[in-house]
Amino acid sequence: MNKNELNFRTIWISDVHLGTPGCQANYLLDFLKTHESETLYLVGDILDGWHLKKGWYWPQTHNDVVQKILRKGRKGTRVVFIPGNHDESVRQFIGLSFGEIEVHEDAIHTLANGKRLWVTHGDLFDGVMQHARWLAYVGDSAYTVILKLNRWFNAIRVRMGLPYWSLSQYLKHQVKNAVNFISAFEHVMTEEARRRDCDGVVCGHIHKAEIREINGILYANDGDWVESLTALVEDFDGNLKIIHWNRRVEAPLNLQSLHQEMSQQPALINELKSSRSSVCESSS
Repeated sequence: MNKNELNFRTIWISDVHLGTPGCQANYLLDFLKTHESETLYLVGDILDGWHLKKGWYWPQTHNDVVQKILRKGRKGTRVVFIPGNHDESVRQFIGLSFGEIEVHEDAIHTLANGKRLWVTHGDLFDGVMQHARWLAYVGDSAYTVILKLNRWFNAIRVRMGLPYWSLSQYLKHQVKNAVNFISAFEHVMTEEARRRDCDGVVCGHIHKAEIREINGILYANDGDWVESLTALVEDFDGNLKIIHWNRRVEAPLNLQSLHQEMSQQPALINELKSSRSSVCESSS
């Protein structure tokens, strides 16, 4: 690949959740079409196996994202896939390559300035995922409903010529418990990076893009492509920044199809209540 064609030395993306209605595949396609890099890290939850097990959802745009990533690999971009909790089935292929995509449990990335960053999805250091997995599944069902509301809200904004704004992320960050969880997660990740003798960590998982230093260790979260629509990038001097891709070149979302989805919300809410009741019964 000609270095003159590159925008960045490295790009990190995670939490795309292909296979779900909440995935903002069109926005991601726009980003991938206009940004090139030497290395592309896929930092987990690229596919959503949890949702695909419940029912098949795979529109053409989701296939286009996969094809675009594969094409980047064929053209010389190093593509590294680090599975997360939603695509954990891919972990059985750690150490192998599919086409030009390498599958790793985690990775150590050396910036152009020589600093070492530990790259991991982050779910293995999430107490809820490790000790109360049933709660994560219940939360995922509720989150699906919120994301569908978010799509409806942003479809209207696109029609009005306004940029993407995450209603779901705003609501989440108003909840004190969620804010406390995020803070605890950030500290756990940086301490683990310190233990691994790294200068910082790059992760995803919690859908909150961030770059900051915590007790002398760099914490960088690349965000997601269902709420914040963000990527983490490294320039050729080793500097990191977050790109917010909140405008879309493709046609606006189909409001009629969204209306049909919204009409199904009562059924989804009842399903959530049912799953919560069954979990409570099994734990009693």
